[in-house]
Amino acid sequence: MMWAGRFVLILCAGVLGGCGPTGEDELRQWMADQRATTKPRITPLSEPKNFQPQAYTVENGIEPFNQLKLTQALRRDSVQIASNATLIAPEMARRKEPLEAFPLDAMAMVGSLNKTGTPTALLKVDNLLYQVRVGNYLGQNYGKITKISETAISLREIVQDATGDWIERTASLDLQEGKK
Repeated sequence: MMWAGRFVLILCAGVLGGCGPTGEDELRQWMADQRATTKPRITPLSEPKNFQPQAYTVENGIEPFNQLKLTQALRRDSVQIASNATLIAPEMARRKEPLEAFPLDAMAMVGSLNKTGTPTALLKVDNLLYQVRVGNYLGQNYGKITKISETAISLREIVQDATGDWIERTASLDLQEGKK
C-alpha cells in the first residue's frame, strides 16, 4: 500500500510538472517582433504603353479576305484531309495483332535471327518472348514493321498530330544488351 501512495505522489508531480511554462510565450513574442519590424518591398508597376492602331495601307497586294483565295484554301484543306483519312481507313478495318495492346516502350528487342531466309526479331514483352517479322504490327499507334536488322526494328506508325490530322512517322526498337 505504501508503494501505491508513493506512485500516486510521483504521478501527480509529473503531471503538474508538465503544466509549467514551455517557452511558447517567447516564441509568440519573437513572431510579433518580426511582424512589426519587417517591411515588404513592393516595386511599383510601370505605366502601360498607349496602343496606336495602324491602318491597313497595302493597296496593290492581295486582299486577305478575298473570296477566291478562301475557296482555294478550303479546297486544298479538304483534299489533304481526304488523303490523311486514307492512311487510317485500312488500319481500322483489319484485326489487331496481340502486340498492338502494348506501348512500344514496354517492348524490348532481345535478339534477331534468320528463319528460312526471313529476318525475324525476338521481342520481350511482360517476360514473354515473341517472334515478329516484316509486316507484323506493334504498339498502340498502328505501327507496322518495315525492316528488321541485327540491331533494330524499324516501324511506320500512323498518329494524329496537334490538329487532329493523321500523319505517318517512323519509330524504331533497338537491341537491348543484357544487364550485367
